[in-house]
Amino acid sequence: MTIQTHTGAVADAPLLDLPVMRSAVCHLMAPGGAQSVPSEVDTLAAQLRDYLVVLIPAVEARTDDLPLKGAPRACALACVGEARMRLGVETCPGLSAAIVHAQRLARCVEALCDHYEDRDGEHS
Repeated sequence: MTIQTHTGAVADAPLLDLPVMRSAVCHLMAPGGAQSVPSEVDTLAAQLRDYLVVLIPAVEARTDDLPLKGAPRACALACVGEARMRLGVETCPGLSAAIVHAQRLARCVEALCDHYEDRDGEHS
């Protein structure tokens, strides 16, 4: 399978390394985490976008086995929809806006990681 990254590059889809994805989320969401490395916020946001590009189709594929009218499927697909929306949002100027945008991307990554790991639709 191939994917297109936020930069437009086409590459083979990497294996989902959920611990690495979650580590990036934790780094950004930790108290003072984003503020401690302002020069890295744009890089982290780009990394999170790339994670979303890979996670979105993976989570969608996992929902195929869930009941069509079930809440777990609806919830997972709602998270996919929000992630797609976040990918299309332009960041406003300024460090604070960049941090908020990156944190929103991080929350989407975290939610999609949760849904990907939740094979049977039951949240733990």
